[in-house]
Amino acid sequence: MSNQLENLISKKDEIQKKIERENLILKKSKYLESTKERKARTRKLIQKGALLDKYFEIENLSIDETEDFLKIFSNYIKENKPDKYKKN
Repeated sequence: MSNQLENLISKKDEIQKKIERENLILKKSKYLESTKERKARTRKLIQKGALLDKYFEIENLSIDETEDFLKIFSNYIKENKPDKYKKN
């Protein structure tokens, strides 16, 4: 009986370790996925900022000045945006 109990305890410990390993793998996977998404978003923001600088020639403006500049044209652009660029 004691031997059987020890075997069960041993199996329980092994299963707990396996669960911990799987949880760690899952946690790493989620971290890598969120890092990948964050990097993609950062890249997209940098590209859009570069396009703003290029087409509006505003590379000399600060962040606050850029925001003020964009606010001036925001309503006009929203109202006259072609349908293919509007959110569905």
